[in-house]
Amino acid sequence: MNKYLEDLIKLSKFDSKISSFEPQIDNEKEKLATFVEIAEEIKKGINDTYAQIDEIKSKRTKNNIHLAELKSKLDDISKKGAIVQTEKEVKALQLEEEIAKEQISFANEEIERLDKLSTVKEEELKELQEKLTEEENGIKELQVAVDSAIEEINKERNVVYQDRSELLADFDNKVLTFYEKIKRWAKDTAVVPVKKQACYGCFMKISDQTYAEIIKSEEIINCPHCGRIIYKEEETVEA
Repeated sequence: MNKYLEDLIKLSKFDSKISSFEPQIDNEKEKLATFVEIAEEIKKGINDTYAQIDEIKSKRTKNNIHLAELKSKLDDISKKGAIVQTEKEVKALQLEEEIAKEQISFANEEIERLDKLSTVKEEELKELQEKLTEEENGIKELQVAVDSAIEEINKERNVVYQDRSELLADFDNKVLTFYEKIKRWAKDTAVVPVKKQACYGCFMKISDQTYAEIIKSEEIINCPHCGRIIYKEEETVEA
């Protein structure tokens, strides 16, 4: 095989490998991001539940204050009852007393409802806090695994960069410039194999004459359809 073509194939494979590292790292980070997102949602749920509990306590306090006012009102009505003289005044006090008692009954029922609701919310809060602890422990474990995976990816990337640098040390400048021009638009498919007599960049069929030249591998050949550098890949027989 033409030495320049062989170098181009190696360089293209290095570049393709280098391009694959960042998505691998992003994929590892995404694993962690999913767990972090879940933990943040749980934290939001905890904060919302705290706010609901505070609101319940505030309502209960208001009802207790109102209840105390109503009881004080009943005491006043009782005192007035001892000194009223007319039937009209008695009936007015009785009506006022009935209304106060109804309001007391409603306030007690509301306090009872709020107490039950508070118990439910406290249970929900406890469950959320336990779930958050579990998620945070999972995040810590996953963080270690992700950091380790990223470290291995970076080690492999450094090796590929080193191998690429060594290859470029003796690379022909004209051939490199030619490759870089194609790479600007073809990205990591600047150099592609020919399989079943088709360019694996544009998947167009190669003519017999061009294919014969590709098989010889004596020159650097561009695909007549897309302009990529093409070569005949060694075929392996599968068992």
